Amino acid sequence: MSLLNRLALALLVSCFSFHLISVPSLAYSDEFHQCLTEMIPSELVYGQSSSNFTDVLASSIKNPKFFTNTTVRPVCIVTPTNPWHVQAAVFCGRWHGVRLRVRSGGHDYEGLSYRSCQPEVFGVVDLSNLRSISVNQGDSTAWVDSGATIGELYYHIAKNNSQVAFPAGECPSIGVGGHFSGGGIGMLMRKYGLSVDKIVDAKVVTANGELLDRAGMGEDLFWAIRGGGGGNFGIVLSWKIQLVRVPPQVAVFSIPKTLEEGAIELLTKWQYIGPSLPNDLTIRAKVQGQQAVFLAVYLGTCSSLVPMMDRLFPELNMTNADCRSMTWLESVALSYGSLAKTGTLEEVLLARGSSLSYYTKIKSDYVQRPIASCSWKNIFAWFKKDGAGYIMLEPHGGFMRTVSAAATPYPHRKGVLYVIQYITFWQGDGGKAPTSWLASFYDFMGSYVSQNPRQAYVNFRDLDIGQNTVGSENDVSSFESGQVWGERYFMGNYRRLAAVKAAVDPNDYFRNEQSIPPLRQTLE
Repeated sequence: MSLLNRLALALLVSCFSFHLISVPSLAYSDEFHQCLTEMIPSELVYGQSSSNFTDVLASSIKNPKFFTNTTVRPVCIVTPTNPWHVQAAVFCGRWHGVRLRVRSGGHDYEGLSYRSCQPEVFGVVDLSNLRSISVNQGDSTAWVDSGATIGELYYHIAKNNSQVAFPAGECPSIGVGGHFSGGGIGMLMRKYGLSVDKIVDAKVVTANGELLDRAGMGEDLFWAIRGGGGGNFGIVLSWKIQLVRVPPQVAVFSIPKTLEEGAIELLTKWQYIGPSLPNDLTIRAKVQGQQAVFLAVYLGTCSSLVPMMDRLFPELNMTNADCRSMTWLESVALSYGSLAKTGTLEEVLLARGSSLSYYTKIKSDYVQRPIASCSWKNIFAWFKKDGAGYIMLEPHGGFMRTVSAAATPYPHRKGVLYVIQYITFWQGDGGKAPTSWLASFYDFMGSYVSQNPRQAYVNFRDLDIGQNTVGSENDVSSFESGQVWGERYFMGNYRRLAAVKAAVDPNDYFRNEQSIPPLRQTLE
């Protein structure tokens, strides 16, 4: 297709009203594929008949249960290397009635960025080739593409200046695009907030193919993409982030405690002090088997951390021998638990690719009232059962208390003590016991966690809490069906997200089983 024809098609598609470009139920995948190869270099487009389609599809899949012969797969994968390729994919998709899902190359707990739960013709835009990171030391900002990983971002920031960092997650292989889109909790959030609290600009391709920055998209859409979940409002290509200061050396410790060593009493106390510690100190707790492990990062020295712990949490009996001093970058690798295994920062932080060794299932909860010690005894009993996994408890408080629930779509701020991530895993066909254990344990925990609604974290995506239904008349996801899961992720922000969806994507072009439906009343 000539440049003139490309521009004509782009103008035609972008000028059509949303109502005229509704997506038919029967998509024309052959024409879609042909359109893509005419507008995008053919080596960046992989149809199902391509010899390496399967390898490209599997390149960032972390859970083999979404990579089976029964998985509904995309008809085509586009791997763009510049914004025009993404715009062209949207133009072709809208023109030929093929919806797009987008993945940034990291984690996806339910696989919704590359698979469908129902028979459907769709394409995938894989952003893993868009992964540049540009740091501006003058104003302590950086532009990072959605296809980069958190590990790559941390590494490149620190290589420019080891005393600069960014608040985001603990796992280096998380993709930037999905992580930022859901909020971005991590070890620095008590000091500096979520990832989205430090995003100052972004570039997004909308449902009609426009490429917009913050000024062009407006504040409503800019608000929505910073925590409203991935794959909802467009394809975010890159993010401008505000970097934060960290000291030359931080202090870390990892202290395991068995039941005989007082794990229950320590967890009970941790619930009170974890969210109220000085903002420079974050202590997570991991519960597995019959022990709890307390994992800390302190933006200071061991010489000041040890007496602080003796004063604020003496029951843990932390000593100088427990404390290690290292750079912030090294603490990230250590928090992930891999530095000792590989030996180099590069191997831990820059590793990419799929991992199909373990099947997993994840769920989440928020705790607003401390759980009593007698209840912790009952909780620990669950970790003796067949199929058990573990839970990770991450404290809020600090900076998180200073931000209103409506400031970003992530509403779990003031009043939250900590978030629970439930994880179970297995190999081969042995998933019945672990998934049954997790479902039963989650039900058991219902009386101890937030209620009305029972809150959940959108980046720990969980289809068990609800899925969209699509109206037969207008082929648009139902606002009411989305409410079932949407208010658990976003609480009072769900309606505003749906209103933004109606304004920027009223025909629900970008959608999945848990995407924000348009609040169509706003169009009347």
